[in-house]
Amino acid sequence: MKILCLALFALAYNLVFGYVGLLAFGHAAFYGASAYGAAHVAAVWGWPPELALLAGVALATAIGALFGWLAIRRQGLYFAMITLALAQIVVFYAVQASWTHGEDGIQSVPRGTLFGLIDLGDTMNMYYFVLAVFLIGFGFIYRLLRSPFGQVLKAIRENEQRAISLGYSTSQFKLVAFTLSAMLAGLAGGTKALVFQIASLADLHFMTSADALLMTLIGGVGTLLGPIVGAVIVVTLQREFAGYGAWVIVIQGAAFVFFVLFLRKGVIGSLEDWLGRRADRKREAG
Repeated sequence: MKILCLALFALAYNLVFGYVGLLAFGHAAFYGASAYGAAHVAAVWGWPPELALLAGVALATAIGALFGWLAIRRQGLYFAMITLALAQIVVFYAVQASWTHGEDGIQSVPRGTLFGLIDLGDTMNMYYFVLAVFLIGFGFIYRLLRSPFGQVLKAIRENEQRAISLGYSTSQFKLVAFTLSAMLAGLAGGTKALVFQIASLADLHFMTSADALLMTLIGGVGTLLGPIVGAVIVVTLQREFAGYGAWVIVIQGAAFVFFVLFLRKGVIGSLEDWLGRRADRKREAG
């Protein structure tokens, strides 16, 4: 379930980084805000899980639209720094606000009963719920990228000036893509809060955004399956080396350096290149 949540989070990040070319450092703000929102309405207001999740996604989408409107005016490093600064504002608010319970976070979040019929307290029921949420998010991204809107996003990534010359308002397209990415990150964060029954400052931390970037780079930037593979690798590293404490971060850093130096296109990107070259050689030989 952790892999599915983080894979959806990485897919959301890849939407803006891999397909629009926007390097953002603040996606944890959407992931964590949704986690807090869903946890609060479920634990305090007693909302059922489906409504709690929708509330978290709505909060993340609203914050994403606001942050995108503020940050999309800049490009490159300036855009990345603005998203990081805005995300830190959310962290500061979460520390100070009373309803977030500061460093304790919101604990003992009830999983509840889905649609009044399915008890999510049962682990297998919860697993199938998370799987369904992931497949919905994955299907949405798959369809989006193969739509005319998705093709425009790729055109902006490849040559924004050319896209502008063709009459497209690239700022509007980037804002919509950023907002949709925030929505999907919120879907992952809200689901995570229900799975682990807690929302904490770790969900908003910069390292959570860094994990999304790491998973995307390891799996393959701009590939559909890359972030999923990256999530599997990162979660496996964290699980297998959990006993080494802080050394887990060092191991993740070493893995990041390895993939940057030797697999520049990530696991899936490198595999696609290899398969493409192999097919070319077969055609030439035939």
